[in-house]
Amino acid sequence: MDPLQLHESLVDWSRAQFALTAMYHWVFVPLTLGLGLIICILETIYYRTGEEKWKKTTKFWMKLFGVNFAVGVATGLILEFEFGTNWSNYSWFVGDIFGAPLAIEGVIAFFMEAVFFGVMFFGWNKVSKKFHLISTWLAVMGATFSAWWILVANSWMQYPIGWDFNMDTVRGEMNNFWAITFSPMTVNKFFHTVISSWTLGAAFVIGISSWFLLKKRDVEFALNSIKIAAIVGVSAMLISWWTGHTAAQIVADKQPMKLAAMEGLYEGGNGAGLVTVGMLTPGKQYNDNKDPFVFHITLPKMLSFMIDFNTDSYVPGINNIVEGYNTPNGKVISIEEKIQRGKIAKSALSEYSAAKEAKDEEAKSEAERNFRANEAYFGYGFFNTPADAIPPVPVVFYSFRVMIVLATYFLVLFILVWYLSYKKQFENKRWLQWTCLFSIPLAYICSQSGWLVAEFGRQPWAIQDLLPVTAAVSNISTGAVQTTFFIFLVLFTILLIADIGIMMKMIKGGPEKDDE
Repeated sequence: MDPLQLHESLVDWSRAQFALTAMYHWVFVPLTLGLGLIICILETIYYRTGEEKWKKTTKFWMKLFGVNFAVGVATGLILEFEFGTNWSNYSWFVGDIFGAPLAIEGVIAFFMEAVFFGVMFFGWNKVSKKFHLISTWLAVMGATFSAWWILVANSWMQYPIGWDFNMDTVRGEMNNFWAITFSPMTVNKFFHTVISSWTLGAAFVIGISSWFLLKKRDVEFALNSIKIAAIVGVSAMLISWWTGHTAAQIVADKQPMKLAAMEGLYEGGNGAGLVTVGMLTPGKQYNDNKDPFVFHITLPKMLSFMIDFNTDSYVPGINNIVEGYNTPNGKVISIEEKIQRGKIAKSALSEYSAAKEAKDEEAKSEAERNFRANEAYFGYGFFNTPADAIPPVPVVFYSFRVMIVLATYFLVLFILVWYLSYKKQFENKRWLQWTCLFSIPLAYICSQSGWLVAEFGRQPWAIQDLLPVTAAVSNISTGAVQTTFFIFLVLFTILLIADIGIMMKMIKGGPEKDDE
């Protein structure tokens, strides 16, 4: 195998290992965030009413929350270590920027969780009801605060701002902490991620509670849980639709290639339509003459309207982005030109280092001018052809539609459950109870699909327009990555089976065995 093939194999296996870890980790995170809000609401009701049934209900869901949280921490730690083991070039290049939010997450948010989790789980009957309630809210807020800093780091990879490139150290350096922390990408991603996690938590609680109804056990507990979860589910689902809409607007502005991939849009234009249903043509390439779709149903001009509420807005397609296009703010150059200017930037950086070593100030200044003139396209200098800059369109296109279909399904389901529970008719709807129970896996599929869109849509970039994954990977053997991939696969599968097994045992025990 030649060196290029070896490198491609290393990149593919490193990506596969990181994706494996991230997807397993994301099995646990949304349930932690979703159950967290519900147990806070349940304990608040207990605090206000003093009724023991609400305490018993809170403690039951809190046990499941605790097990899920513990396993999520284990997978999350491995995920962070992989930045150093598999993506050391990335970590070295932007560690000063990327490391800050991760450090804050570990030092402040995780510490906050650890302190108050102890009181939350072991403080019943040892502290006052009010202090225990505050501890529960603070523990869950700590978990949510952790999500904020993780998403600050992820959002910066999607939209890198608030930094400068230091030519002397050949590293990125933060110059505006607040711009990074509160970028529009960060704020939107945080709310969309956390609130969509609330919908998964609601689906989980409704599904498990439906199991109790099907077994005709702990009926009052189940119905009370369903009422609260249904309200959370409906509210969160409606807000998620709005945050999803604003996310699409931000993507259209900052990551137009991702939007084009989401829609399978090759030829853009004014008044672009929104594809509701479609099947992509297998093997379609950006520069061939194949129709992008085998079949599709499109809402005319709806994509343009969704972007900025203007049905005639221009939306670039993949071909337009590759070849260059005009915007009201000026011309966007072709990817071929970006590649050429990126190579000039890389060459100028090498010349700068050589001139610095030779103490040739004139050559050094000239190299710096050339680099700064082409700095925005530095990352493109690692590409060989424009096709290198196109994400895997089928994965992004189909994942987006899976997410939208399931999100619509859950909105309808939550409204129906809320209405029937309000009318006190849910207990008699066994078909709906079975539906809710078997909908739990669908909630996870919906959640995972959203992340597939976000992360595959950014490809081939580790950092959007700055550092491709091919340049971010560590210089290690492919065999080492393959070995650890399968070790992690076995380890994470065991953890998942253990997590499910422990939770199933707790669920079968029911709330009446809480004291045990």
